[in-house]
Amino acid sequence: MTTTTGTPGNTGASGTAGTYAPRPGAAPLGRMIAAQAVLETKMLLRNGEQLLLTVIIPTLLLVLFSSVDIVDTGAGEAVDFLAPGILALAVMSTAFTGQAIATGFERRYGVLKRLAASPLPRWALMTAKSASVLVTEVLQIVLLTVIAFALGWSPHGNPAAVLLLLVLGTAAFSGLGLLMAGTLKAEATLAAANLVFLLLLLGGGVVVPLDRFPDAAQDVLGLLPISALSDGLRDVLQHGAAMPWGDLGILAGWAVVGLAAAGKFFRWE
Repeated sequence: MTTTTGTPGNTGASGTAGTYAPRPGAAPLGRMIAAQAVLETKMLLRNGEQLLLTVIIPTLLLVLFSSVDIVDTGAGEAVDFLAPGILALAVMSTAFTGQAIATGFERRYGVLKRLAASPLPRWALMTAKSASVLVTEVLQIVLLTVIAFALGWSPHGNPAAVLLLLVLGTAAFSGLGLLMAGTLKAEATLAAANLVFLLLLLGGGVVVPLDRFPDAAQDVLGLLPISALSDGLRDVLQHGAAMPWGDLGILAGWAVVGLAAAGKFFRWE
């Protein structure tokens, strides 16, 4: 018996139903990455704990410390000192804390293992996660900038330097977050990521100037990625510096080490 081919629902000349002609195969790589990035962003924005870290805490800190004289931030308006530090905190909360926790539990529940077996390459999955982080950071920065302007913020400096600081800070914190998520158990990642977030919030120059710490502590704290990012943003946005090369160098070093270590030691199961 012969059959005719055609599109679904059509019939051939003999009146018999045509056969399907499927074209199996993966979607284009760019479309897969974009779809995964959209999914990652939606999951992050729907997570109450992630919203607390990425939006609510930075906003409350900015408004509270700008409105109430709790910490001596030196000469000038408090918001001029605080806004750059809070922007740095927002980057850390998304690229490090939020990403570490989310990826750690995806690894525990086998989500990463299943995704790794899909047509989406592993590097493309990490690219999608990075794109999700960047989208979230843009939303954070826009929101915090609007609030800071409402509080009387008067930024200065080179926008290109600010962008470079934010990109290197994101790379540094992403590498450290993925390293933690890919090597520790999910519960340990949850505890460690939140603890690091709290410690760096207090000792990273975000709301408390580093010169309030002992000299020996300042030398160590100044090498942390959060300190380099907050100080670099402050140098540009508050003091009008052209390009804070020292802080950029520290962030670049953390980015190279963190991403290389994450690539080597990350376990998908």
